[in-house]
Amino acid sequence: MQKDKIVADAAERMKHAMEHAQHEIASVRTSKATPALLDTVRVNAYGTPTPINQLALVSAPEPRLLVVQPWDRTLVKEVSRAIQGSELGLNPVDDGTVVRVPIPTLTEERRKELVKLCGKLVEEGRVAVRNVRRDAMEHLKKKKKDGEVSEDDERKAEKELQQVTDRMVARLDEILNKKTAEIMEV
Repeated sequence: MQKDKIVADAAERMKHAMEHAQHEIASVRTSKATPALLDTVRVNAYGTPTPINQLALVSAPEPRLLVVQPWDRTLVKEVSRAIQGSELGLNPVDDGTVVRVPIPTLTEERRKELVKLCGKLVEEGRVAVRNVRRDAMEHLKKKKKDGEVSEDDERKAEKELQQVTDRMVARLDEILNKKTAEIMEV
């Protein structure tokens, strides 16, 4: 059926929008070390800006320490320079083979800024999910106008779309609440 295909396609696109927002939020710094923290860092390797996770193994052996082990040891200085130059406010230490990145504790003011940033990222995710819903609704209306979808099917599809949208927005809110608690934890 036409309506089922439209709803399924919209649900898949909403899921991608939600996952993108989730990934963006995961890269926001908390007081704990997590390898996702360095996902936004690009290293100038072989003349090309490359994501750090494609050049090195990033691990968190301790709650306040990240260890970056480049596969090519000649990139240790570049990795260290890229982390230093990022807006994360981290000071890496390299010993020639690995880069150790101590994670300092956050001030209360910085925690509040990070919570606001997470709220903004989640709102962008909500807007993206709602935009997908709006596009699907317009598509349904066009199909109804063309006579490919009945009025009853259109109403059912709109209801299903709203339910999927509500689930995705609720999931984004859960992610925000979890991240907020993680950031505010002392």
